Amino acid sequence: MPLELIVNPSLAERTTLRLGGTAAVEVVVRDRRDLDDLSEFLLKESLRPFVIGEGSNLLANDGHLDLALIRVEPQSGPERVEKRDGKLITRCGAGQRLPGLLGWAQMAGLSGLEGLTGIPGSVGGAVAMNAGSYGTEFGDLISRIRVWTPGQGLVWLERSECSFGYRHFSIPQSTGKCLVWQVELALGESDPKLVRSAMQDVYEKKKATQPVTARSAGCVFKNPENTSAGMLLDKAGMKGVRLGGMAFSSIHANFLVNWNNGISADALELIEMGQTRVKEQFGINLEMEVIIL
Repeated sequence: MPLELIVNPSLAERTTLRLGGTAAVEVVVRDRRDLDDLSEFLLKESLRPFVIGEGSNLLANDGHLDLALIRVEPQSGPERVEKRDGKLITRCGAGQRLPGLLGWAQMAGLSGLEGLTGIPGSVGGAVAMNAGSYGTEFGDLISRIRVWTPGQGLVWLERSECSFGYRHFSIPQSTGKCLVWQVELALGESDPKLVRSAMQDVYEKKKATQPVTARSAGCVFKNPENTSAGMLLDKAGMKGVRLGGMAFSSIHANFLVNWNNGISADALELIEMGQTRVKEQFGINLEMEVIIL
């Protein structure tokens, strides 16, 4: 079957911040056969490709963007592959939703992912951003990754061949830009009740300190070394500051929330305001964690 193409897809409908205009097209990838067609499509179209995942770490501009969004649909569910060095190797597709993976791990009695409780998004997005929370970074749990590139097709990469850092993931330059297709994680064995309890504990802590139910894209800025972006923004007077329908959260200053049909222009102005105030008061340049399209 030919690739499924959606013309002029709404970015507001595809991002958790609910902002943005339209992209040129969305390409839906359902299985390996679609990857061959995707390669041909990208060569033919002069559009910037972007793998969108669940849209949980994105701020899309207003208006029409010359983007080809690539959406990898969930494949078969997570599965145990083998036991190695005291860990259970678990394989899952990049299109799998991260909360779904955590729910499966809890029921299976597999530990290691608890700190990521409450993070939306896809498994592929968790790799691309090296998602982290409460002492857990996704990259630390990875055994190997299967990536796709237009030139080489599908290739397995050992974790040692990849580079992970603070909200950063990259692969060897020889491989080029890639799409994450599958991931193998090394997880521990535990009692499902203990895993569930740990996940509930993390969620309750987040609910008390973060706007977990609001329309947001998670943390706006990366934490500078040895300090917290949220604390700096709070001290700079940005907590609760509103512009139009957008605001810095009154619960956690490093979260930008769409509280009343906001627009991207207001969000970007607030971001610039926050960066300027922190720079003026503390001499620190806040680096974006949210990706701006």
